[in-house]
Amino acid sequence: MKYLFWTSIFLGPTASKAQELITYPAPKAVIYSMHSDDYTVRVRKPDGTWQDLFEYKVKVDMDRVQDASMVYFDFSGSVEVSVRRNNGNVQSVRVRPAIHGITPVQNGNVINFTLTKPGKFSVEFDGDKLHNLHVFANPLETNRPDAGDSHVIYFGPGLHTPPENSNGTFKVSKGKTVYIAGGAVVRGKILCDSVENVRILGRGIVDQPSRGVEITHSKNVAVEGIIFINPKHYTIYGGASKDLTFRNIKSFSCNGWSDGIDLMSCSDVVIDDVFMRNSDDCIAIYGHRWDFYGSARNISITNSTLWADIAHPSNIGIHGNTNTVGDTIENITFKNIDILEQDEDDPEYQGCMAINAGDFNLVRNVRYENIRIDDFEEGQLLNLRIVYNKQYNTGPGRGIENIYFKDIYYAGLNQFTSHIAGLDKEHNVKGVTFENLRINGKLMLDAASANIEAGNFAGQIIFKK
Repeated sequence: MKYLFWTSIFLGPTASKAQELITYPAPKAVIYSMHSDDYTVRVRKPDGTWQDLFEYKVKVDMDRVQDASMVYFDFSGSVEVSVRRNNGNVQSVRVRPAIHGITPVQNGNVINFTLTKPGKFSVEFDGDKLHNLHVFANPLETNRPDAGDSHVIYFGPGLHTPPENSNGTFKVSKGKTVYIAGGAVVRGKILCDSVENVRILGRGIVDQPSRGVEITHSKNVAVEGIIFINPKHYTIYGGASKDLTFRNIKSFSCNGWSDGIDLMSCSDVVIDDVFMRNSDDCIAIYGHRWDFYGSARNISITNSTLWADIAHPSNIGIHGNTNTVGDTIENITFKNIDILEQDEDDPEYQGCMAINAGDFNLVRNVRYENIRIDDFEEGQLLNLRIVYNKQYNTGPGRGIENIYFKDIYYAGLNQFTSHIAGLDKEHNVKGVTFENLRINGKLMLDAASANIEAGNFAGQIIFKK
């Protein structure tokens, strides 16, 4: 077994070059259970000494659960990455998202490439997306808290489990900072209930919790930098909370209802620079559900990568409150997003960009801009519908209004028809604009050319350059 080194950023004035590349050891307690033998991965500064990374095993795709791999490190400047595939010969390789323009150099079963800025990448050999290598190249930390601070809950390198009689939960009180260091693995849910001014950050891993982070009836909570591996339910579960920030988090899941970020009756939310590979919706935005009440508004999702092994990369609107006039879900923005996969058999739950308004919800003022979508296995490019889904709804949605698609780029077969449809004249879709929708490089100027079916009770649909 190879050894890794955590190059500390506190090495004094002569360590400025070492500060540019930081690798983290895996806890000894998980070396055998969490290691993937599929790849050998090394990194170095240009002309520097190669450093081995620990290759973590992550499970993906609940349809037929598979073992993929993941590595992570921090750097500034530039870094060289070397990947050896250990099982089978290499015929071809690609690194996604394609927007980064990375073309590896191949020598037999080894590939090399250079990164000049942080990012989240999928390395895929011979078209295999189920046993691929995920490379998470983080920026250097700038906000590491003091372990001795009384307001800090500090998880240093090593394996951490919740105390007895805690139901597998670490409960966080108001004003606290939870820090999970690189090289730490925390096996438990992090709960923020009726608190405010909480930060959860670091470079470490939350492994196999019931849920990753649960934020309910809270305010001003931030989650940053953490990797979540195979929660049994949601990665981040938000209910009746506001002023939330999720930045640079990474997530894998392979169970039923193991959504990525699900927000119920939450407002004023920033989701930025996240990588979500989930076996249910990657990001879902709802109104009322369970013990959470209220509308949802002012939510931005930017600079992120979404990979739905089943269900939707993004989904808005199916849950709301039919005991009142209904909730309003509004002012939602998706911008600079890469969608790498969608694989959903059931047409009721398809759509890379999906708005399914149910339960008296009114969904309005939603903008999708600069969205890049790779060819996907099964699903629809978009799905905008008023629904009355008897499995989840007690009433139909009120309406969908003012939806704007700008600079949407899809490269794929486009064999599955997208749908825009109301339910009746009182429950309709109106005001949908497509500006610069391109499929395989071709500008789409009408619904039929884009394989979009505009059904009954859907009006004011406009296509423009």
